[in-house]
Amino acid sequence: MSHWTFTASWPVILIGVGIGIIAAWLSLHQWRRHQFRRSVGILEALRFLIIVFLALTLLKPERVRQIERTEKPTIVVLHDESNSMTTSDVVVTNQVVSRRDWVQNTLTNEFYAPLEAGSRIEVQPFSDPEKTRSQGDAILLEGTDLSLALETVLQQHDDLKGVIILTDGDWNLGLPPIGVATQYRDRKVPVFPVAVGRQTPIPDLAIDDVDAPAYGLLGEQISIPVRVRNDFPNEVETRLILQVGETILSQKSVILPAETELQEAIVWDPKEVGELDLSIHLKPVSNELLTENNEASFQIGIRLETLKVLVVDSKPRWEYRYLRNALARDPGVQMNCLLFHPGLANGGGRHYLSAFPNTKEQISIYDVIFLGDVGLGPNQLKDTDLELIRGLIEHQSSGLVLIPGRTGFQQSLINGPLADLMPVLLNEERPKGIGLQNESQLSLSTLGQGHWLTRFDSDRQKNDELWRQLPGFYWSAAVTKSRPGSEVLAVHSTIRNAWGRIPLLVTRPFGSGKVLFMGTDSAWRWRRGVEDKYHYRFWSQVVRWMAHQRHLSESEGLRMTYTPEVPEVGDTAYLQATVLDRSGYPAETGNVLATITGPSGRTEKLEFSRSEGGWGVFNATLKPQEEGQHSITVRAEEHGRKLETSITVTRPVIEKVGQPINRQALQEIASVTRGQLGGTEGLGELVSALESMPEPKPSEIRLRLWASPWWGGFLLGLLVLYWVGRKVVGLV
Repeated sequence: MSHWTFTASWPVILIGVGIGIIAAWLSLHQWRRHQFRRSVGILEALRFLIIVFLALTLLKPERVRQIERTEKPTIVVLHDESNSMTTSDVVVTNQVVSRRDWVQNTLTNEFYAPLEAGSRIEVQPFSDPEKTRSQGDAILLEGTDLSLALETVLQQHDDLKGVIILTDGDWNLGLPPIGVATQYRDRKVPVFPVAVGRQTPIPDLAIDDVDAPAYGLLGEQISIPVRVRNDFPNEVETRLILQVGETILSQKSVILPAETELQEAIVWDPKEVGELDLSIHLKPVSNELLTENNEASFQIGIRLETLKVLVVDSKPRWEYRYLRNALARDPGVQMNCLLFHPGLANGGGRHYLSAFPNTKEQISIYDVIFLGDVGLGPNQLKDTDLELIRGLIEHQSSGLVLIPGRTGFQQSLINGPLADLMPVLLNEERPKGIGLQNESQLSLSTLGQGHWLTRFDSDRQKNDELWRQLPGFYWSAAVTKSRPGSEVLAVHSTIRNAWGRIPLLVTRPFGSGKVLFMGTDSAWRWRRGVEDKYHYRFWSQVVRWMAHQRHLSESEGLRMTYTPEVPEVGDTAYLQATVLDRSGYPAETGNVLATITGPSGRTEKLEFSRSEGGWGVFNATLKPQEEGQHSITVRAEEHGRKLETSITVTRPVIEKVGQPINRQALQEIASVTRGQLGGTEGLGELVSALESMPEPKPSEIRLRLWASPWWGGFLLGLLVLYWVGRKVVGLV
């Protein structure tokens, strides 16, 4: 059936009729003035027709077609298959079952049977993780997209009577479902959500994330950060256990506050070299309903590396002496020293260099450089030396440690090649620092309390207390503030300025490397009463932390670093290859190619681009699309270099088990679409409400003539025809 309607108001209709009458009188009058000439009569008739059509357009005419449906309307039953539906918190006859099992049992019993008399039932799953993993090259996250599920149903059916959705409401992908709910309201299609699960978290402990490094060094303590969650309404004491197979490597007691997340760390001292498959367990406690999420597995490689360190200073102050001894006695460190004596010859002896390494080939062997109370000047560092240090940090992923002293020589570095590397702004008016009569201490910042560099105890509270007990200092550098992009680990315990407490232990990334500023020269005093315990450990952690990125993967003449160390699916991993030619010099020519083989056997080829600066650095990016172990083979054929390594790619876990239902989101969907929110116990009432709803009205198809571009073109054609006709007839 079809008919025409006018959506204009009555006053507008009367105005249109008036315009038509006036147009008819004017056309008749004009024809009479020209003695009823035939050509003029045709033109006036055309003008009258144009005016009538324009007046009709103002009345907004629409042709409405109504389509009566002879088939039954459709009711779609959507059921959530995401991982959060595996949470066991639905009570059925004194038995607790998972949300997914309850849904499957409900579908098997055909709860929708009363609706089949007047509607066609269609059952569809959504957010099935198995289907997500089988999407080929697409980078898809495993989660719940309520908006996409509802929108897909709306696009597939134009005869919807209603939608029933069985879910816990835990949407974590896509757009907010409230947006597609408005489309349902416009189509007058109600949505009836069924909230499956508890509104409060189940009593549960869980490991949410493990941020393990890609490798560790034999002989060093490896700290593995772990994020744990306690959903119990009370404080819980349990244990973190690190295992390889059934062998316990390390364990730690933890106290988890009620209903909170906590960042913990478990420390392990590896005893063997090799690739290890490790797992971290959170010991279950009584009354815990879900134990499957108390474990996380990961891989880590243990290597035997010798790190090369260069210590440069001007005078043999106490900090220099004890730092030199600490590094010399470290079995994992190969150290060289350069001691300038302004006005005298350089220091000499075991481990000493006679001059600063003045070529890229000589300096590129060092993983970390310590610059003490030394600067730019006669019988000290030269501009070319500073340029080499800058290039080493920026391009070679090495580390730089700045330990200023009382002579103030480091002030000369403020405006030189190392200016951009400085983590802090120094007070140029006080080059010799700040002397104190009373002892002060380093006070850890919030970041420093959990940072690996400042960790002497795996327990944050104990670690903070330990730092408070360390012997203090009587001198510090005159620091104004930290620079943007720097991380402050510790501040002066007593002195502050307009920017707050003076930062004294500050880190800053630069290029592919790291910089550490230590604003006091009294770390050697930490030996009081405990000898080497904390002093040696601190500098050992500094060296290994700064050299970590540089030794991710290497072979003879070829080293590759990548960021992040453990990328996630869809992340962009930045690869940097450092190539030496056959003579051991940084390669300036040639191609560097990489072959990446994913877990499925899929192969991808990358070509590295050469970085400027002459350090033999080549860069590329990788966007992994599969989770698992990716084998990488890097070749520099012209220089005879080859490196085989691997990168572990993880898939981000955004779908958490054990979370309460998102009742608010489901209530909003029901309210906006004029549906009804139900639960596992009131499912019959929801079906009855949907059954009693009226049948969908016949659908309408409206042709809005007033808004049609074809109609506008037709009127324009008539106007052109009328104008040309006036020229031909001679009416100007």
